[in-house]
Formats: sequence, structure tokens, C-alpha cells
Amino acid sequence: MVAYIESLTAIQIILAINYLFVVVALFTVLFKNNNPTKTLSYIIILIVLPFFGLIVYYLFGQEYRKQKIFNRKNVLNQSTIKKYQKALAVDEEELVKLEEELLDGKVKLIKLLNSSEDAPLTRCNEVEIIRNGENTIPRIVEDLEKATSFIHLEYYIIRDDETGNMILDVLCNKAQEGIEVKLIYDYVGSSLSNATMERLSVAGVEFHPFMPVYFPKFTSKLNYRDHRKIAIIDGKIGYVGGVNISNTYFNGRNDMYWRDTHTRIVGQAVGSLQMHFFMTWDFVTEESYEIVNAHFPKCETSNRTALQIAASGPDTDWANIMEAIFTAINIAEDYVYITTPYFIPNDEMITALSAAAKSGVDVKIITPEQSDSWMAKHASASYFERMLESGVRIFYYQPGFVHAKTMVVDDVFTTIGTSNMDYRSFNINFEINALIYDEKISAEALSHFKIDLAESREVVLEEWEKRSFSNKLAESFTRLMAPLL
Repeated sequence: MVAYIESLTAIQIILAINYLFVVVALFTVLFKNNNPTKTLSYIIILIVLPFFGLIVYYLFGQEYRKQKIFNRKNVLNQSTIKKYQKALAVDEEELVKLEEELLDGKVKLIKLLNSSEDAPLTRCNEVEIIRNGENTIPRIVEDLEKATSFIHLEYYIIRDDETGNMILDVLCNKAQEGIEVKLIYDYVGSSLSNATMERLSVAGVEFHPFMPVYFPKFTSKLNYRDHRKIAIIDGKIGYVGGVNISNTYFNGRNDMYWRDTHTRIVGQAVGSLQMHFFMTWDFVTEESYEIVNAHFPKCETSNRTALQIAASGPDTDWANIMEAIFTAINIAEDYVYITTPYFIPNDEMITALSAAAKSGVDVKIITPEQSDSWMAKHASASYFERMLESGVRIFYYQPGFVHAKTMVVDDVFTTIGTSNMDYRSFNINFEINALIYDEKISAEALSHFKIDLAESREVVLEEWEKRSFSNKLAESFTRLMAPLL
């Protein structure tokens, strides 16, 4: 009996400590003045689920964007960065001219981000859309081999398999030639053996993991991850898009056909990729690094493609990518065509897409029927019925897994990048997209969309409503986990 009382007292003490932390967390949640539904959800979890509620809150309830875990000023305050930004400053008169030239009333898109210090509008650019990893990776290798000054890479996934070694071998060779080579890789997404890291180190490659965590196999969805895919060569050539560096993304070396989209950029916008790379490098190394003019060379192309680089994550003041996509949908007049591997939209996207479709805009979404995640597939499916009822047309890609993250609007705007149409990309992960204002590029992106559309089957509302009870149950269950997927 005494032992029982003692054990009971111990439990009570532990619960008291739990609820002491809960009280602190509750005040924190309340004073954030967030969405009432979200706030109430966290309050219920914290009160009803001892210990587990605290774990959920501290993993997912923190607003790191406002806590500024990145000290971006270390980079943005450097004179070379300020010089680059000043050279790209666009006044109101130039925006009006740009609108008259090609934007067809959509200059709001540029204004949305142009006020941000790290998303300047660039006009001197040449853009190439590359289809699939087996075309993208050899092209990157080709440019890496020609590097004469420096190479900077930032990737969510880089593995030392056959495909990864195509890149890693070049990095080692270039570093041994005396060229500066820097690599940032996400600790959870990537997989590099100790032997590979030793090889990189001996060759002179500087490499750092992004936010190392313990037990990465069990925490892949529970952390703020660097989901970006950036390659910069000599400050003149840049790559950004959906293709990571591993056999999975290289058709012929994988188990399932992988449909992806990447971009190769030559020109001023590479400087924006460079700026974001430096901000991440500053974070992962915690070392001062002098940025010089050579990192932002003069544009060598005569092409005049207008382009902004939008980055978002806990290091940005605003959800830049989500706001850009939201604005593009809202001002669309003819069509919005989206390709995304994970369609788990937040309330803002649901409202924007539904309103656009109901107002007569042709809204089409291509998403995979074969998914690499059972939970993500069913969570995505839970949104279909409402979308279909509002007039949004949804298509299941058939040949394999579509991993491309693209949107084209009204023949004048295209975005290609790393951001999925889901909670994690909009609110949690570090993402980066190219926002392109150009009729030629939009036409090319549209042609790729039409090719994929021809290889997709449409989800019809009448048939969708007849799906099995087990599927509906799985959808409802996984939707509860949507913000965590």
C-alpha cells in the first residue's frame, strides 16, 4: 500500500510538471493570435494528451519564421549583396513598362515580392526547362566540369549511388584543381557514407549537413528540412527544380518511372540563388564568409526573360512562395494548370482554387496515382471531392510517379521549383522557386503540361463518390495528419 501511494505520488508529480509546461505553452499559443481553429486544436491536444501533446506542440507548433533561427543579416548586410540588390532595383515606371510588354495586368505578382530585399526582379536571363532527371543530371555534370571559379550546391537529397557519384566525382576533381567547392546537404534526406565524406574532405570539398538530428530514419517528417535543390556554377549558371541527386530521379536506374521538371538559368537571377545559398551556408557553418564581386558576375546573355527567385521557410519574413501562388491563382483569367506530387492544400489554396474554378477559370491539377507515400496519397484524395464539386479538374498521372512542381497561368506566368502544393512546403520546409514572367517559357511549360495531361486519367466526380468505404476511412484518418506529412 505504501509503495502504491509512493508510486501514485510520483505520477502526480510528473503530471504536475507536465501541466506546468502546458500552462506556459498555452499562454504562448494564445498570444500568437493565430488562426482560431489551429489555436484551439493545440489547446485541446495540450490539455487532453499529457506529454504527447507537449511533444506535438514543440515539434509542430513553433513559428520559427518569427523566431528568426537564421541570422540573415550576416549575409544581407554585406556590401557586395547590397550592391547586387541596388543594381536590380526596379522603379514604378519600369514595372508599368513591364506590364505593358508582357504581363497582361498581372504586375501584382512582381510587386508582391519586389519589396522583399531577397527577391529582386531580374530582367537579364536565359531560361531552359529540362524534363526529367536523366536529362537534368548529365547537364549539371557538363556545366560543373566547365567551372573555373567556384561551385555551390544545396540539396535535400544527395546519395553516393551511381547517379550521386556522377556529381561527387566532379566535385572532388574540381576541388583538387583548386576551385572552391561548397556543398550543403539535408541531414535527413541525404545519405553519404563515411568513406564518401572522407573522400570529399581529402579532395578539399567543403561540405556541411543541414540541421543534423538523431535517429533520422524516424524523424524524416518531424523536422524543418532544407528541401531546396540548388546548383550554382561560377555565379553565371544556376539550376533549381524538383530533381534531387540519386538513382531514384534517374530513369533507367530506378524502380518506378519518375517524371520531374528542372530549370537551367543563365543570368542575373543566378545571383538570387547565390544569395540564398550564402544565407544557408552562414547558418550551417556559423562562420563569417566574405562575399566578393566575383560571386555576382556581369550578365553575359542578351536574353530578356523576367524572373524572380522566391524562397520561403523559417528564414523568411513571409510565406513568399505560397503568397505568390495564391496571388497568381486569384488574378488568373483564363487558366491555372498545376502539377504537384503532393496535393495537400491549406485553407488559402482551397479557397483560391475553388473560387477560380467557380468563376470560370479553367483549373487543372495533375498529381500521381502511384505515390511514394501511402499516407500522402490518401490525405491528398481527401481534398478531391470538394475540388471536383467546385469545378476544379483533377488528373491522375499514369506512367509512374510525377514529382514535378510547376504551375503555368494565362500564357504569361510560370513557376518551377521545389515547393509542393502542401502544408510542409508552404509552412515548414525551406523551399525555393523560380517565378518566370515570359510568354515563350509559359508556352513551353504549357506544352509539357499537355504531354503529361495526355498520359493522365481524369478523376470524375460521379465515379469518385462511389469509391470504397475503406478508402474514405483512410482519407479521413490521414487528413488529420495532413500538416505533418
